[in-house]
Amino acid sequence: MADSIGNKNAKDFSESVPFANNGNYHVKGANNYDWGMKDRLSRIFNPESGKTVMLAFDHGYFMGPTSGLERLDLLIPRLANYADCLMGTRGAIRSSVPPTYNKAIALRASSGSSILQDDLSHESMVVDIEDAIKMNASAIAIQTFIGADGQKETIEELNRAVNFGSRYSIPTMGVVAVGKKMERTHQFFLLATRMLAEFGVQIVKTYYCEDFEKVASACPVPLVVAGGKKISEKDALTLAYNSIQGGAAGVDMGRNIFQSHSPEEMIQAVGKVVHEGFTDNEAFELFQHLTN
Repeated sequence: MADSIGNKNAKDFSESVPFANNGNYHVKGANNYDWGMKDRLSRIFNPESGKTVMLAFDHGYFMGPTSGLERLDLLIPRLANYADCLMGTRGAIRSSVPPTYNKAIALRASSGSSILQDDLSHESMVVDIEDAIKMNASAIAIQTFIGADGQKETIEELNRAVNFGSRYSIPTMGVVAVGKKMERTHQFFLLATRMLAEFGVQIVKTYYCEDFEKVASACPVPLVVAGGKKISEKDALTLAYNSIQGGAAGVDMGRNIFQSHSPEEMIQAVGKVVHEGFTDNEAFELFQHLTN
């Protein structure tokens, strides 16, 4: 049985060296995938920039109506045009996202508890792969708890999703969950993101941290950084900028867009950082210009 005795801390991440097995394909680690998997990944990650702006509005599956998400049918039409990928539940997408938008869909496929129970660490895959196929999902998203209560069962559910996804060429996005008592060090994210990639996911959603460059270099599939709780527009754009500079392939923002006082202008500014190389200061200047 493997143990930590005699192990040495990893230190040579070669952060400045590009991933070596991309071939002519623009998504990290996906060079050897089949056509269908690559087609779906190309809908999520812009072929020109190789990056993505995901709009997350899946909060309702455990929080109910959230500030800014009271009326999905009114919000999504305002923002969808500026996003590469929409991340939501099947109920929200079917009811509130017109199919004519033709956007990539990251389908939230795991669930377990609500905020009333104050414990979200026991999630299962609750969406049949057949339903994901019916919805033409570009990816299925499974939340996974590493180093916390619920680790074993959420890892098993993640692997079940990877198996189903591989069968039908639908990418799996492993979502690194961070509970209230879980650490947010780069050592934790080095472990969690690498574990999910080795289980076979095609995308990892995680959080920005100190020494993020090492985390991105050590993960052989693209990292998409979560926006997390609402912060100021300037700080959110700095988060996006630091993430992209650190090697992320995109951001998945929710509250920092739909809870902004100017959501449409905010998502446009985020897009400039992700796809066009704007600095956080340049993007914030654009945001201020658009809102005046």
